[in-house]
Amino acid sequence: MSEKDLDSQFKEAFEIASNMEQDSLPQDIMLRLYAFYKQAEFGNIGSINYAANDVVDAFKLNAWMQVSHLSEDEAKKAYIDLIEEITRKK
Repeated sequence: MSEKDLDSQFKEAFEIASNMEQDSLPQDIMLRLYAFYKQAEFGNIGSINYAANDVVDAFKLNAWMQVSHLSEDEAKKAYIDLIEEITRKK
């Protein structure tokens, strides 16, 4: 798969995810999508400013850290695969 194809598929998957009702997805799936997206778009976590007492931000940061071993392209592919899995189940 060429990089352009991957980028196009990633954008399409993001559009699908953006149009989903957030309440329809379990929190763990939403965190995985968030983490794959952040890794795909920004790479490894640099310095992050978040409120230490904000549990949601802590979960997001932890999810992103768990996928930090992936390259940006691997994260895009994982994001695409997860969206495909979700849409097959519906």
